[in-house]
Amino acid sequence: MTWWCTGMRWRGGGPVFGWVGDGGGERESGVRFGESVAFRVGGERRCLGVWRAGRWTVCPGRDTVPVRGTRAQCAECAAIDRSRSVAADTIADDPRPYHVYLAWFGDGLVKVGITGTRRGSDRLLEQGAVAFTWLGRGPLMAARRAEELLRVALGVPDRIPYERKRAVRGGLPGVGERGAELVRAHGVAAGLDGWPESLERLPCRVVDHGEVFGLDGIDRVDAVVSGLGEGAVVAGKVIAAAGPDLHLVEGDDGRRLVVDARVLAGWPLERALEGAGGAGPEVREVPAVQGGLF
Repeated sequence: MTWWCTGMRWRGGGPVFGWVGDGGGERESGVRFGESVAFRVGGERRCLGVWRAGRWTVCPGRDTVPVRGTRAQCAECAAIDRSRSVAADTIADDPRPYHVYLAWFGDGLVKVGITGTRRGSDRLLEQGAVAFTWLGRGPLMAARRAEELLRVALGVPDRIPYERKRAVRGGLPGVGERGAELVRAHGVAAGLDGWPESLERLPCRVVDHGEVFGLDGIDRVDAVVSGLGEGAVVAGKVIAAAGPDLHLVEGDDGRRLVVDARVLAGWPLERALEGAGGAGPEVREVPAVQGGLF
């Protein structure tokens, strides 16, 4: 049985790797800080299929996909996924309730967004939000209208490039300072006119993910895994995880490596012995930045 990695997700407040087998079976493996991981790429990168209702429907053709990039889907499966995507605004009739939230990723990096209430804070963990607060709760279209109202009024985006989130993670202020920007933004939002009547407004209660992510273990990032190939080996001790990023310390040289788990998706990964030989992954060196940021 070959197991294909589906990337890293957050379950019950912690990170897990997902796997789908040749026959469509699925499993998960937990990620624990302080433990070592080592894996080798054992074959070609192939399409994972379509993600529906929390499960993968295997791609009929098991088509190969590009070795670089964060999406392990062929064009047909990606189009099917997008056709029923809340993020892509292709669903207008979803009867389930949604939360509107403010998320904080670093100084000046605040965004507004929505997520299904049934998912709790998983969406915020998957985005790598260092702190967040709910703003409101209600039907999908009311949540969408509120999201746009707040985006314009607060001057914040609904998306932040992931490189920007990662680039500030090693130089964040303390917990109290992290919540201050959210408290101010929530106060402005609460005083706005034009909120949809069907959206219940929620009080400001800042949730901080610093401990969950293990942010105290991140002092710098030296390189980011940007691609893999057959035979490549990645190994190191896990020191933190945030969003799709796994932060490792490699071997004796202590290099701080970030593995963007999205580039692992679609690869058949095998357990490797720590220190085992093999080709290195494709990495992008991260230049040092003055002021304590990496």
